[in-house]
Amino acid sequence: MLSFRVRTLGIDSGKPIVVLTEDDAADLGVKSSSRVRVKSSRGEITAIVNIATKTLSNGTIGVFDEVRRILKLRDNDRVDVGVAPFPSSLQFIRNRLLGRKLNYDEIHEIVKDVVEGNLRETEIASFVTSLHMQGVDLDEATSLTNAMVETGHILKIKKRPVVDKHSIGGVPGDKTSLLLVPVLAAAGCTIPKSSSRAITSAAGTADKAEVLMPVNLGIEEITKVVQKTNGCLVWGGSLELAPADDIFVQIEFPLSIDPLLLPSIMSKKRAANVDNLVIDIPTGTRTKIKTIEEANLLAKDFIELGRRVNIKTQCTITSGEQPIGYAVGPALEAREALEILMRRKVVPEQIDKVCHIAGALLEMVGRNDGYDIAIQILKSGKAEKKMREIISQQGGNPNVTPEDIEVGEYTFDASSENAGNLLWIDNNGLVEVARAAGAPKDKEAGVLLHKKLGERVRKGESLFTIYSAKSRKMEMARKLLEEVRVCGVAEKGEMLIQRVREIPVPKKAFILER
Repeated sequence: MLSFRVRTLGIDSGKPIVVLTEDDAADLGVKSSSRVRVKSSRGEITAIVNIATKTLSNGTIGVFDEVRRILKLRDNDRVDVGVAPFPSSLQFIRNRLLGRKLNYDEIHEIVKDVVEGNLRETEIASFVTSLHMQGVDLDEATSLTNAMVETGHILKIKKRPVVDKHSIGGVPGDKTSLLLVPVLAAAGCTIPKSSSRAITSAAGTADKAEVLMPVNLGIEEITKVVQKTNGCLVWGGSLELAPADDIFVQIEFPLSIDPLLLPSIMSKKRAANVDNLVIDIPTGTRTKIKTIEEANLLAKDFIELGRRVNIKTQCTITSGEQPIGYAVGPALEAREALEILMRRKVVPEQIDKVCHIAGALLEMVGRNDGYDIAIQILKSGKAEKKMREIISQQGGNPNVTPEDIEVGEYTFDASSENAGNLLWIDNNGLVEVARAAGAPKDKEAGVLLHKKLGERVRKGESLFTIYSAKSRKMEMARKLLEEVRVCGVAEKGEMLIQRVREIPVPKKAFILER
């Protein structure tokens, strides 16, 4: 090993990277993208090498923030650097590429190396691609689930049993978690809900909840909130629960593949010590799952995988033909959820979905008439009271009202070009428009629908309003409307949807939600 003086670079790439001069790399016998072992008095880590030609002097090693944090390094510290041993997991990845199924020990070694930064992105991508091309059977899904749990932290909640819900996504405007958590917590269930931020949607549950309260809580903070209120709504990214999943998602997203759907979801729930789980599978022509048959096959796998990892699992197959409710985007959805909790607004499909999922979970823990219990908790105001307790415990304003929630100052009404009935809504197109307006990064941005399927529309009547916090983002959303047809309005009996005059360029929408 050679000794180097540390220079922190202030770059966070999400993976351990160090930078060497060409001369120092040659002395070590490494090239760009090679692996080295970096050792300090505070520990050691495997990192990927980048080569600098001008920014560093010989004898100095530049470290990215991931390396700096793990080894607690400061400028001018000394570290020893040597060639890292060849990861045995690479041979297992090669075997998987050749079509050989892997056993638990092999999968665990791959997942461990992913979490510890011992594998390059191209090597992880090869593994993920092999899973996509050849499929993941339930034995491998079980191994992946357990390995992803064992290489991360575990949430320890004393109040049992722990219940949870997860949706595979694909339907905009779904505020189920914001309503379900206070309903179940008010019913005496324990529900430590950790959720993702948006990946391809206009708003993840964590994005919506953050409008009302802080969501970047640590494990100890979550435990305190749950002990006091029975529930929480937090971002899972800071908890290190099954951290390999977050790395796999970064690979899956640009490739538009999702072979790790089952182990990804179930590992997060196992790490949260969930006892009873309902998986929501939205189904429809414009969702991830197109048919009831597909949904049933997926439900079968979820239930069996749950049995293997000791989580009692049921599934709800719900309608995904149109957005849930009227609001799409973090602030608009948080506002609508609060209006429902305060009984100011009735959104039948959203209330029905929440009560069916809550009812299923209540019955799984031994309560009778779960749907009716959930409805009564919503109608009585107990769910609102519980939500305000959770908001308070997480550091938000417990007296928040819908009027306090700011939405984008720039607005544009998309009007119907003809009269008729609203026959279809393109969920993916609606999400594209909301994201063009700035959602989810700009929480004030989004889309507010004025019509739902089957409703009568007059010529020139507004179908939806776009909200944006920035004028240039609003202009991007308006231009997108010239390319994307979000709503279809026609008289009953009209058959023509559109006329294709030239070869169309297919626009594949990829839905990836966690």
